[in-house]
Amino acid sequence: MEPIDELRAVAAGLPPAPAALDGYLAKVRDRAYTVTDRDVEALKAQGLAEDELFEQTVGVAIREGLRRLAAAQEVLG
Repeated sequence: MEPIDELRAVAAGLPPAPAALDGYLAKVRDRAYTVTDRDVEALKAQGLAEDELFEQTVGVAIREGLRRLAAAQEVLG
């Protein structure tokens, strides 16, 4: 299996994110540079597990990276 296919499989294999993560994951996807420890601590204070936060963060980052790669490949044709 190619590394890119492995990334796709990892992202596809994650369970759906809880609705409580919607805003945070949008922030990770659209402007990751603005995510702070405070964002993560607020979600943990709501009862979300650190492992789940990590997995969902990595998953959305992978999906967005793959989306951007596909867009670049399309442009380069």
